[in-house]
Amino acid sequence: MPLARSLSVTSLSGLEEWDEEFDLEDAVLFEIAWEVANKVGGIYTVIQTKARLTAEEWGENYFLVGPYVESNVRTQVELIEPTDPVLKRTIDKMNSSGCKYAAQSEEPPHIVAQFHEWLAGLGLVLCRHRQLPVATIFTTHATLLGRYLCAGNVDFYNNLAQFNVDKEAGDRQIYHRYCLERAAAHCAHVFTTVSQITAIEAEFLLKRKPDIVTPNGLNVKKFSAMHEFQNLHAQSKNRIQEFIRGHFYGHLDFNLDKCLFLFIAGRYEFSNKGADIFLEALARLNYLLRVNQSDVTVIAFFIMPARTNNFNVETLKGQAVRKQLWDTAQTVKERFGKKLYESLLVGQLPDVSKMLDKEDFTIMKRAIFATQRQCQPPVCTHNMLEDSSDPILNCVRRIGLFNSSADRVKIIFHPEFLSSTSPLLPMDYEEFVRGCHLGVFPSYYEPWGYTPAECTVMGIPSISTNLSGFGCFMEEHIADPSAYGIYILDRRFRGVDESCNQLTSFLFQFCKQSRRQRIIQRNRTERLSDLLDWRYLGRYYISARHMALAKAFPDTYVYVPHEPNSTSGFRYPRPASVPPSPALSRHSSPHHSEAEDNDEDERYDEDLEAEKDRVNIRQPYTTPFKNKSSAVLGANGNSDSVTSEKN
Repeated sequence: MPLARSLSVTSLSGLEEWDEEFDLEDAVLFEIAWEVANKVGGIYTVIQTKARLTAEEWGENYFLVGPYVESNVRTQVELIEPTDPVLKRTIDKMNSSGCKYAAQSEEPPHIVAQFHEWLAGLGLVLCRHRQLPVATIFTTHATLLGRYLCAGNVDFYNNLAQFNVDKEAGDRQIYHRYCLERAAAHCAHVFTTVSQITAIEAEFLLKRKPDIVTPNGLNVKKFSAMHEFQNLHAQSKNRIQEFIRGHFYGHLDFNLDKCLFLFIAGRYEFSNKGADIFLEALARLNYLLRVNQSDVTVIAFFIMPARTNNFNVETLKGQAVRKQLWDTAQTVKERFGKKLYESLLVGQLPDVSKMLDKEDFTIMKRAIFATQRQCQPPVCTHNMLEDSSDPILNCVRRIGLFNSSADRVKIIFHPEFLSSTSPLLPMDYEEFVRGCHLGVFPSYYEPWGYTPAECTVMGIPSISTNLSGFGCFMEEHIADPSAYGIYILDRRFRGVDESCNQLTSFLFQFCKQSRRQRIIQRNRTERLSDLLDWRYLGRYYISARHMALAKAFPDTYVYVPHEPNSTSGFRYPRPASVPPSPALSRHSSPHHSEAEDNDEDERYDEDLEAEKDRVNIRQPYTTPFKNKSSAVLGANGNSDSVTSEKN
């Protein structure tokens, strides 16, 4: 079924200037979720990154409610004594009743409560059942039944209308949870979801059409100069190269300067996250690079947590050998430098043949002998508890990519989330992403997709699909996503083999780009970060809350949504300069020389392109801090005195 523009607010262009004003001084907002200060998945990121903007709008009338986990409270929550006497009495009363932590406010006439996911949905159902004067919002970030169906290799999106939802939920023994999720969706004054594709899914599985789509955003840090994030990319890439030197010691027969780092990250859902199609595409890419005698080497990282018992001994040995070689080189360099210094002191040119003595050669020979390796570099960095049944490792065995010298595609499976304290790859996830060249996320089921969004705000190109919320959002707002480093894989209207061929084509074209073309593409990708800023996307949540207030308290609040105008708003145009894709460039050969990498004759003007993009996107609004004297916001989240800053 087509992705029709059927919701009340489906794009940034659908948010018009409303005449009605909402006085939030006598209103209180509660946001309830299992992932408040409790990291489980992407909802934690949504709430954490959105909190600052929401606090600016609601001030001290904004409360987050979640589970009390002692370890999380120590590291993520600042415990303070409430200044409001009514609030203090309420917390004391609930603590005496056995509730470890609670939040409440005075008894204002208007309360808004937003519940995230079915885990918090019971509170919403009870609010409506007990007829409490609360405006309720239910946000589903992914339907429970949808996730289970997709995990079972079902042709999900082409059979949404045919599913017997009660039977399917019962067969999977999740009927009680499904009923809770469906009840919350129907009881809420306003029902929202995170993307167009999930809105269609919810309409068929939960039997209610979402009122508003509320896309997920991020807090975007803008750099004062374009080259700053490029420098961060170079620094992080150097750290990844150091890991590669150790991991492939004894088999480092490829040029690291012509090595591309690809990665996929997220929950270990082999099919849902697209790891299956990515591995198959890597096997086909390896064949293309070999038959075309390409000098490019691709190293693909799989960052997906799985059950392990420790680091792989061979992997740890590789890093130890690398460090030992570095220490040896430093020792020889110091000895060489001392002899050179003494020779220059006496006014003589050094005799190169005497600069390195027998002991120096002995040290270096020992170091070279230590790099000899009888086995191939390991595919997995850890010892897997279920090695024989692991989906990724079994697929690697089937396609035969074992990091041999003949292969142009190497695979590294890191079954653990990245950490700066790791003895193996001491990098945080953000730093690792900045050092990579391309993120690959060919998901079959991805209601939004924070991983490609995080790549975008860091200026790293990515591959997404038209079955992910992020991919659909970018297709809607960018005329030519691939020109901006956002490749959209068609997994909705193509078969698996066709999608795999398309993904292989994307990867092969990316491998043929010159260094300069990749730099241009990263600049364009980073400029898209404005689209994902909460300063823009937060207005969806503002609209949902105003709609809920108007439905729950019609005598006080009035909300009249405007129908989207297809000609209004903004849409990134196709760049006017030469696109980064080699297939469309002026070069007749896919193999570029170093001179071509530094070719200044390409028709590309960074400042001119950036200025054109600024014209095509609205400036972010700044929500004034709420206080007793100024708390009136327009229905689109703007006040008359709102100012904006140019990014």
